[in-house]
Amino acid sequence: MSNGTPLGEFLRARREALKPHDVGLPEHGRRRVPGLRREEVALLAGVSSDYYIRLEQGRECSPSPQVLEAVAQALKLNAEATDHLNRLCLAASQRRRDYGHAEVSAQLLRLMDGWEHQPAFVLGPALDILAGNSLATALHSGFGRFDNLARNVFVDPAGREFYQEWERAAHSCVAEIRAAYGYDPDSARIAEVVEELSAESEEFADLWQLHEVKSKSQEGKHLRHPDVGDLHIAFAAFTVNGAPHQQLVVYQAEPASPTAAAFETLRARATPPKVARNVAAAEPAVTADHV
Repeated sequence: MSNGTPLGEFLRARREALKPHDVGLPEHGRRRVPGLRREEVALLAGVSSDYYIRLEQGRECSPSPQVLEAVAQALKLNAEATDHLNRLCLAASQRRRDYGHAEVSAQLLRLMDGWEHQPAFVLGPALDILAGNSLATALHSGFGRFDNLARNVFVDPAGREFYQEWERAAHSCVAEIRAAYGYDPDSARIAEVVEELSAESEEFADLWQLHEVKSKSQEGKHLRHPDVGDLHIAFAAFTVNGAPHQQLVVYQAEPASPTAAAFETLRARATPPKVARNVAAAEPAVTADHV
């Protein structure tokens, strides 16, 4: 995905996102580089300029926890971004090896099948749809493919109409893939998704270079289905026991609301039998929201 190291790329992107006044430094004249200078970050972190430069260049791969904390504070990283920074410094032997597990358990499939009034689906680290119940499939029926949420947002023309807060959805899904990348920088699947979507969407490529990190929040969604109109959805995301890098996402509507009525209309139109299906197995995988 790049010639640099994951740690160096992250540090450089977060440094370039800051301005001197963000960290209480004076700004004199025109700057030749965006954001802070390496020397300024080093000063704020209390390390030598040479040491910090080695970090960004990938020549120093084992910084101490104290140094990482100082650099995180200098770069104004929030808790999630600081955790991401620490994960990027882990050696390959310290990483989980079950990260790319794509099988969805039969018990979870049956559970989702029982939720006839709530769309539910399972996401993999690269936002692949690993499984979804019939209402989730009906909800996304306006898309050409329901196999990857990032593809839905950035590539499928239906995404701009479906996600009414498109920019928020776009930032969220890229930041979620970036967070997953921090757990497994060597993931072939994440690299594949990033490569394809970067080639097909300039907006995705630009957001990917920002190195923003964010896991799923519990914010509501404003969607628009081509057949049933506007939908105001609350949702919850759960880590799946036994497959800790899968997430179960469940959408909900306020009782007796227009969205609840729209869900009932979609449920009535859903193709029987109402069973959870493994979408990734039923369709070719994407070669490359929560969203």
